[in-house]
Amino acid sequence: MARQSRLDLSGYHHIVNHGVARSKVYKCDADKEKFLDLLCEACKIYKVNVHVYSLMDNNYHLLIETSSQNLSLFMRQINSTYAVYFNKKYKRIGHLWQGRYKSWHIIDEKHLYTLFRYIEHQPIRAKKTKHIGGYPFTLLGTMLDTGQELIFCTRNSKLKNEFHNKGMRELLETKFSKKELIDLMLEQKKKIIQLEHTLKQEKDRTLEEHFKNAKELTKRNVSIMNALEDGYKQAEIARYLNLTSSAVAKVKKIMT
Repeated sequence: MARQSRLDLSGYHHIVNHGVARSKVYKCDADKEKFLDLLCEACKIYKVNVHVYSLMDNNYHLLIETSSQNLSLFMRQINSTYAVYFNKKYKRIGHLWQGRYKSWHIIDEKHLYTLFRYIEHQPIRAKKTKHIGGYPFTLLGTMLDTGQELIFCTRNSKLKNEFHNKGMRELLETKFSKKELIDLMLEQKKKIIQLEHTLKQEKDRTLEEHFKNAKELTKRNVSIMNALEDGYKQAEIARYLNLTSSAVAKVKKIMT
């Protein structure tokens, strides 16, 4: 099966990479610190901001923002330089990373803030800590450790800059439900398509498909919620159903 081409555009990207056969890519704290040093060096070269990160023993998660179409070059710099360091230090040969890294282009603000939580919760899911921010190799863990200095490439981090805003810490501390995790996985499976100079997320179904068997009021309201979860805007749904946007908003309020 042919690989899906990467969307190597400027903007927000969620990046994940694992060690080959899920083996450890960091054997000690010094390895993680070295990776962060190399990450910052690459950020300076390619003008990339890091908004959130989490380094586990056999993988990393990054939420970054690129300013130009250079994601592939940026990631090649990080992965190759760290692999050279790791192989030399531990006297090993061969591939360090399990295939190419995975990346998702983020265009939805709700998705972006969900990823803040998801990435910062990785140490909890891996049972490295019981508390958000209790693991040193995440951005929040570094922020809450007064004796630890933030890495340079997070100076413009949205999480850092908005952490003291009302509700941000509560948002980060909110545990993931199974439904949220499933929804996030489904969200990241959706394709991003480029239409002229704008980006849109490809929908799972057309509005016609959503409302095909929704003639009864109850079924229609359920279909409205499904269409909203699929990424359609209230105004789009209202136009299709010949309703007002406030009527769609009322259905959303009743159903949530």
